[in-house]
Amino acid sequence: MGTNLLLAAVAAFVFGVVLYLKSSKVREENGEWSGGLQWGYLLMMIGVFGVLSYFMSFTAVLLVFVVFTGIVWFVHKGRLKKDPAHQDTGHFTDYMSGFFPIILIVFVLRTFIAEPFQIPSSSMRPGLVVGDFILVNKFSYGIRTPIINNVLIPTGKVEHGDVVVFTYPENPSISYIKRAVGLPGDVVEYKNKILTINGQTVAEQPEGVQSYSENTREYGMVEIQAEAFRENIGSHSFQVLKMAGQPSFLPQGVRADFAHRENCEYAQDGSAFKCTVPEGHYFMMGDNRDNSEDSRYWGFVSDKLIVGKAFFVWMNFGNMSRIGTSIE
Repeated sequence: MGTNLLLAAVAAFVFGVVLYLKSSKVREENGEWSGGLQWGYLLMMIGVFGVLSYFMSFTAVLLVFVVFTGIVWFVHKGRLKKDPAHQDTGHFTDYMSGFFPIILIVFVLRTFIAEPFQIPSSSMRPGLVVGDFILVNKFSYGIRTPIINNVLIPTGKVEHGDVVVFTYPENPSISYIKRAVGLPGDVVEYKNKILTINGQTVAEQPEGVQSYSENTREYGMVEIQAEAFRENIGSHSFQVLKMAGQPSFLPQGVRADFAHRENCEYAQDGSAFKCTVPEGHYFMMGDNRDNSEDSRYWGFVSDKLIVGKAFFVWMNFGNMSRIGTSIE
């Protein structure tokens, strides 16, 4: 969440407080609370949610709201039980308790079933493009404890070639999406832009040249051309893009201090690298091989950072034909 959104959240909270202070606290003839009071509570909730989201993960904020509104809901039900013939006279408990079932359903769905995610970059072209809204299966790799994210109930494991959403190791507030090319214990080598896993070269078939527009900081919108190749990893068949003249990696982009850095060897000229994936970790690469910041640069992804398996494009406002696309 950026600074502008934080300021907007603070503004919403302040405006909500003003509405709350100026509104009537007495039920209207129809039995409802005044519109000003309801909007005041709603804006204050939005403001608090936004501010907390600046400092905490979305899941953590949802959990806080589930607990808070759950307590209010139980207080509200307790008051109704004592006097079932009358309404709850407390506008706070009466109004706020209504949020509990909604927030609880959202929390359960997002935490344990599926989570939406928007593709922010071209690193997974050509399979996924900027603007794709995808669904992430949250139980593909185990039912996990909220926040801590360790596996409670095993339901499956990351497989070679899976497209995985995970928390970025360098910034827990950001989610990344890449393809898992290395599992625990694997030796991953990328030499002269040919991928090898455990000594087995990943065969690739040329499939022509593709071009796409990319919005860059330095030059604005530019047209990029790349060669497309068909690769098969595990049970997955997919296209990757490579740009002629680019090295296997950019040496200046490699972090010097990522965890288990000693497991990797890098050629100084950027022509090759080899990494042994440690236990409990994965090696991730983007399908757009020369336009992806991935495990080549910032290292391995711990299993505790795994969010889920991407499987479906449900919306792209800029290209409606992509709706319903399955993720290979």
